Amino acid sequence: MRIAYYAPLKAPDHPVPSGDRLMARQLDAALRAGGHAVTLASDLRSYCGDPDDYAHAGTIRRAADTERRRIAAGWADAGRAEAGWADAGRAEAGPPDLWVSYHPYAKSPDLIGPPLCARFAVPYVTIETSYSARRNLGVWRDSQAAVLAGIAGAVVNICLTARDRAGILAAAPAAVVADLPPFIDPAPFQGPRRTAEGPVRLITVAMMRAGDKRASYGVLAAALERLPDADWRLTVVGSGPQEAEVRALFAAITPERITWAGLCARDRVADLLRASDLYLWPGQGEAYGLAYLEAQAAGLPVVAQDVAGVPEVVARDQTGVLTAPGTQAGDVAEYAAAIDRLITDRAARCRMGQAAQVRVLARHSFVAAVARLRHILLDIREAQR
Repeated sequence: MRIAYYAPLKAPDHPVPSGDRLMARQLDAALRAGGHAVTLASDLRSYCGDPDDYAHAGTIRRAADTERRRIAAGWADAGRAEAGWADAGRAEAGPPDLWVSYHPYAKSPDLIGPPLCARFAVPYVTIETSYSARRNLGVWRDSQAAVLAGIAGAVVNICLTARDRAGILAAAPAAVVADLPPFIDPAPFQGPRRTAEGPVRLITVAMMRAGDKRASYGVLAAALERLPDADWRLTVVGSGPQEAEVRALFAAITPERITWAGLCARDRVADLLRASDLYLWPGQGEAYGLAYLEAQAAGLPVVAQDVAGVPEVVARDQTGVLTAPGTQAGDVAEYAAAIDRLITDRAARCRMGQAAQVRVLARHSFVAAVARLRHILLDIREAQR
């Protein structure tokens, strides 16, 4: 099929790295690997992070109006190369066979796809859309209405987590849903592991931003402060606007125990993971966390909190340890105890690390995702005949 692909939160070619951009890129690649002709419909970012920022929301809506007119003009003339398709010179070029929207939600709705699909009778598909009544605030209220209309009108809403599925069905019980586990290409993270003796090598990979990321760094720092006698070293991969604040959280820990690796290319991250023994990240607010999958693909067990979408990618007591969610003293103490347990129990680390690699390959690999998407989209094609 010819697919118009749109990621309203962050386009695949957006300059700022994040898990959302990575998944947008991987979905694009998975659709192409399934034999579909994929074109990025728009790179408009519809993100409005402040529910009271009516001015910015208005700017986004006007830009979306412009994009809809631009795309519609290309679709209306099936013979124009400006339609944007690689095969636009063919007679059937014009409206695509399918519109796929990745991660529309209250802060970043798809304001382009649903109206175009209704006008041109193009089936509409969402992937990782989410709906939560608690976001019915200010300008997000209108965005939520647009998201809900998209959910209701979609031929299928592909859910990456059980939490998203539940939110969709609570808001729109008649919505059509299908499941696609979060996925990565595990190949770059596989290979020889470190065998050196010495301190247990801990690693975390996360951007340094305000909100949930900073909260997770706070839990991690406070937990490691409780382990002054354990034999460990930590590598922190990541950067961002809160870097100074994040570093300050670790001020009470001996500086020699921490390596600040900064922002690293993906191949360098893979090298650092393979050189480590244990992956740490509490995971406050994580939709699921692709970094957990990368670490497990490298054979690392995980210590995380049982929060948000983390249990979707970390199997409790099989590929890692999940502790009580939260940032209070008791939550930190439980998280620290889990870290200490795996620092001292090498056999458990090895057992969980091996199980993690097997699970990622079987359930969360790029190959598995291509097969699952092919099956879902084949159902759509058959239903349209």
